[in-house]
Amino acid sequence: MKNIILSAVVFCIALISNAQTLGYNDLGVLFSNESINGTARYNAMSGAFGALGGDLSAIETNPAGAAVFMNSEFSLTFAADNIETSANFYGNNILTENDNSNITQAGGVFVFSTNNRSNWGKVAISFNYSNINDYENNWFANGNSGFAPVTDLYDTEPIVYINSENQTFENFTDGETKKYSFTIASEYNNNLYLGASINTYDLEYFQRTIINEYNNDGNGNTLDISQAQELFTYGNGISLNFGLISKLNDNMRIGLAFQSPIWYSLSEEFLEYDDNVNEPNNALGLTPGYSGINGFDYNLKTPSKLTGSLAYIFNKQGLVSLDYTYKNYGNTKLTNAEFSNENQNFKTDLESSGELRIGTEWRIENISLRGGYFYQESPYKNAIDSDNVDGFSFGAGLKFRGGKIDLSYQKQSNTLPYNIYGSLSNDVDSAELNIDRSKITATLVLNI
Repeated sequence: MKNIILSAVVFCIALISNAQTLGYNDLGVLFSNESINGTARYNAMSGAFGALGGDLSAIETNPAGAAVFMNSEFSLTFAADNIETSANFYGNNILTENDNSNITQAGGVFVFSTNNRSNWGKVAISFNYSNINDYENNWFANGNSGFAPVTDLYDTEPIVYINSENQTFENFTDGETKKYSFTIASEYNNNLYLGASINTYDLEYFQRTIINEYNNDGNGNTLDISQAQELFTYGNGISLNFGLISKLNDNMRIGLAFQSPIWYSLSEEFLEYDDNVNEPNNALGLTPGYSGINGFDYNLKTPSKLTGSLAYIFNKQGLVSLDYTYKNYGNTKLTNAEFSNENQNFKTDLESSGELRIGTEWRIENISLRGGYFYQESPYKNAIDSDNVDGFSFGAGLKFRGGKIDLSYQKQSNTLPYNIYGSLSNDVDSAELNIDRSKITATLVLNI
């Protein structure tokens, strides 16, 4: 009987460990997102560049923007990020702060004139690297639900640790998604810009979680158990972009761009182990365990996205720009294994999401002043209003002979539920996360 109990508890522990990290459905959403993380000018205007072009990060929104450049140039961007995560678990709040910095953009565009007799005024070729997602963060949760998922499912003798006295959870993530864009674009008749890009991606995502329960059976017997899980996901992907920008008149521009799904080929390595098992009476005979590394390969197709843009140019004084992006997260799909439940959950739990970006820029001689606002709807059908991401940005630029220097500041916030025990227990509430993120970006642009 003791061996049966031990096997049942070990199996339960494995289920709980599996529930600690993000599941495939949440990973599908995470890997489908692309943050506003480009040049300082782009960031200062909240990425509202779909009808403007003339910026290397703007080309990733609409590849036709490469043909807007008048001259060849190179840019390099450095960013410093700060994330504050407040985790509320059964009335207990823990605030965690994380800082990181990185080169987030580097690229160049080369502009070539065509035959003067041709309606095609110029051709532009560009290459750009960007860090579209940085996953580095960590947060902690501590509280007590009063319910002990580790052992409550098994009410067999000799001891059932049904009562929880304390529960803690630690989540650490790292990695990034790097995007490499190769673009060709051309200008026709001085009022139409057309462009196409091929994009490749390198993705690395690491997550380590540790969960600890201190439980009792109501008769003085206690169980202190700490379990950890590590997930490492990596691979590469590819997508295509097509876009156009049209000058309706000297002041008004419109843009339209389509990005295909990203087709990812991913691998994962997974392991779980018990950091600590402390049962003073040793009634169940529990000992620390280690699962070994388990590997798995699969494919992910993210949803495509469509971006419509509008910009008004106030001659050489300034501009106002607006982008709206539509993406249906229900079209996310996993293949190369049995993912029928996960793919059905994408359709059941997710929906289309809109993202609004508004930006403005005003010039005073060699100085440019910029500002922006952005709002992104959560793709989850059961999301609350605060789960939507909204934020603002501002910045400035200084032109000098041979180039310019740009600076920007961004601030965004949202909430997010994290179900520590997953579907294993409906008796434990999710940890409620409040996430505030700020970023300072600096870009050096050199004319070639």
